[in-house]
Amino acid sequence: MNPSEVEFLGEKQLVSIVPNFNSNVIYLISGSVGPFRAGLPVKVPIWLAVCLKQKQKCRIVSQEWMDIEGLNERKEMEKMSKLFTEMPSSHYMDESQILLNVANDDIPDADGIRIAVKDMWDIRMSKLRTSVDAFVKSEGVHARLDHLTAMEINGIRPLLPHALDQMLRIQSVSIWL
Repeated sequence: MNPSEVEFLGEKQLVSIVPNFNSNVIYLISGSVGPFRAGLPVKVPIWLAVCLKQKQKCRIVSQEWMDIEGLNERKEMEKMSKLFTEMPSSHYMDESQILLNVANDDIPDADGIRIAVKDMWDIRMSKLRTSVDAFVKSEGVHARLDHLTAMEINGIRPLLPHALDQMLRIQSVSIWL
């Protein structure tokens, strides 16, 4: 999967919106959403929330986990832990980028949330690179990395096969010498 495919999967996550229009249930391939009543929150997929927001048909409600204090606590837990901690959402990076780009005005302390999510991403990617380095140096056969998100795996995916191919080439040359 490439990053756009992972983001596509993240867009299926549900988010609450407060519509400013009335409409009956909308029947989609992925399921039905609605009914929509002006001023009453309703859960819809992120892609639909973005579409409605761009048409100025709704206000997007911040995800429950998009709280600056909670994110900073998670960031500190991630710093202190040797292992990967569980993230608030399996698509935290995708969701936050999409929602903060479209609904920056609807989400309180959007800049702080953006910074906290980016810091968590950086910490986790650093841990992941360190883990891959240790795995390659130990000439391991398999590894277990719990609590990684699809975007994080996708970020390291191009490096690992290349590194393992290079190790195999070095080992096969040293056998012939």
